Amino acid sequence: MENKDFSDEKLNQLQDHTTDNSGAALTTNQGLKINNNQDSLKAGERGPSLLEDFILREKITHFDHERIPERIVHARGSGAHGTFKLTKSLAKYTKAKFLSEEGKETPVFARFSTVAGSAGSTDLARDVRGFAVKFYTEEGNYDLVGNNIPVFFIQDAIKFPDLIHAVKPEPDNQIPQAASAHDTFWDFISLMPESMHMIMWAMSDRAIPRSLRMMEGFGVHTFKFVNEEGKMHFVKFHFKPKLGVHSVAWDEATKISGKDSDFHRRDLWDAIENGAFPEWDFGVQIIPEEDEHKFDFDLLDPTKLIPEEEVPVELVGTLTLNRNPDNFFAETEQIAFHPGHLVPGIDFTNDPLLQGRLFSYTDTQLSRLGSPNFHEIPINRSINTVHNNQRDGHMRQQIVKGKVSYEPNSMGGGCPFQAMMKDGGFATQEERVDAKKIRARSKSFVDHYSQAKLFYNSQSAPEQKHIQNALIFELSKVTIPAIRERVVGQLAFIDKDLANKVAKKVGVQVTKLEQPNGSIPADADPKTLQSEEREPNTKKSEALSMKNTVKDSIESRIIGFIMEDGVNAAEVNALKSKLEGKGAMVQVISGSLSPVTADDGTTFTPKHSLTSTASVCFDALYIAAGKKSAENLLDEENRPGTLLFVNEAYKHCKAICFGSGTEDILKQSNVGSKKHEDPAIITSEQQNAGDDFIKAVANHRVWELEAERNNPA
Repeated sequence: MENKDFSDEKLNQLQDHTTDNSGAALTTNQGLKINNNQDSLKAGERGPSLLEDFILREKITHFDHERIPERIVHARGSGAHGTFKLTKSLAKYTKAKFLSEEGKETPVFARFSTVAGSAGSTDLARDVRGFAVKFYTEEGNYDLVGNNIPVFFIQDAIKFPDLIHAVKPEPDNQIPQAASAHDTFWDFISLMPESMHMIMWAMSDRAIPRSLRMMEGFGVHTFKFVNEEGKMHFVKFHFKPKLGVHSVAWDEATKISGKDSDFHRRDLWDAIENGAFPEWDFGVQIIPEEDEHKFDFDLLDPTKLIPEEEVPVELVGTLTLNRNPDNFFAETEQIAFHPGHLVPGIDFTNDPLLQGRLFSYTDTQLSRLGSPNFHEIPINRSINTVHNNQRDGHMRQQIVKGKVSYEPNSMGGGCPFQAMMKDGGFATQEERVDAKKIRARSKSFVDHYSQAKLFYNSQSAPEQKHIQNALIFELSKVTIPAIRERVVGQLAFIDKDLANKVAKKVGVQVTKLEQPNGSIPADADPKTLQSEEREPNTKKSEALSMKNTVKDSIESRIIGFIMEDGVNAAEVNALKSKLEGKGAMVQVISGSLSPVTADDGTTFTPKHSLTSTASVCFDALYIAAGKKSAENLLDEENRPGTLLFVNEAYKHCKAICFGSGTEDILKQSNVGSKKHEDPAIITSEQQNAGDDFIKAVANHRVWELEAERNNPA
């Protein structure tokens, strides 16, 4: 079937159940027009309400049942529609049609989420981010259900309930919300050496992204590609953001949570509404079947990644999100992902975490959405018409004609019939399985520290410092010293200097850690466990550091223009045009929301006041030119807010540009260094101030001067 048959028009016909109420009369859910929606039916104006008021009953009943159980994990989510365009055919490796024809476009819906918090928690919690994409392909729906971190905490799905129970609010008091900094989480982690690689990622800046549009996505597990000839390859999936991988500072994240707990959700929505469509390069790491055992780790171990230096990521497509949902509940909340939603050419491996997920996702959708017919909800529908002999069930929507509800049959002409493989029928790849039933873990899963050390070694000095600080913060919230000591003991297997620094701050000693019973095979070689007995691991992977990410664009960056009456219109408009020409978004901040009158009589309309927002909500600041404006920003009422904005942005290593006439603001602030030239501080005296400012914004932050900025000279 040609891809053109699955155009946006046809997708809309099959999936679009939107309603436009413009000009329409109010009706009940049965379509009956209502002429009074203000008063219930009563026995007299002041009498009792009547049971026969079917309109009241229908309205209240619907309201009483409007909420469904939130997801146990990934409850806090944001989503968007878009397209996936294949730029390089993978037909050599897979018969999946949406990955075979160069130029083919496939409609998608993507959902991003935090893991631990409830639906009402903050976007800026330190947490793993879900990165799930539903591809509405011509062969059926394919779900790639991943995270923004390429590995996971555990190796076997049987430990998943324990992990989530540990990280969720503690059951006796339901504290804390959306946070891992508490006793039960670190108690569990301290007893699970396999978690230490993931802990390095979770304590890194990857866990507090600047934007959902600026984080990577990973399939986490190793999957299989199968081509038309039946040849199999292993594959890892990657999404790399066009805008680069960027984060916020931890102090900044805590403040954003107070100023705008919907920061990521709003950022994604606004970017799409403004036409700054988020984009990711889609890439694959492909490993021939015969190379399965050539690595010093097991491909089936979900706590391990394949370094890009060993298997480069081949970029083969582009994911673009270009349309916001029409209704959050109907789409973002009701979408049901499942790693078992496959198409021909993609198959599972024996990864024990993946195998457990294949059961869990169906079970949880039945619980949340209340019916085995959750696939009939519009956002979950395949763009193919569904043909099978399944019938009935709660909230069935598809109306199937005829007597036959079984297979095989003759009364229905044998229909629907089984599809041949050559006609697109799915068949599991044949694999020889010859083993004893056993509850055990493969010896190839034993090394829990090498890749944790690889990740830590690969971080820049500021990133390593952030990991140290994150561990200190988290463990300082742990009230039981023995737990803190066990975690530090785990850290010693990764980096002794890291362990010593954390231990000193959390009040414990670095002591030799005994491996917990059951965490490793009894006959494992102890040399694989004791880091002091192994050769020092100094390996690095440049791809693992955010220092090496894309830093060549200011597209969709939010620049705060701080100004007051008397602002220099010519300079402001010149810089505004330059920034917007590069795709940035300028927002005016003033002492109030009243129009700001410029020196030429024109006005600027503030979007924020100094007290209604904060520097943490902006990527960079421009202190607008104009001596009179600067004087007004430093008057008795505005001075505290103005200097707080500047000093806080400086502390968080952001770019700040000072326009002409604002020298007094610069002098009265804490901005400045006697030790180093600061490339993110731009003044009007610089010959190419506008270009320098754009470059500084594109660099995201000057993290290497962070320590100095926190204690300005």
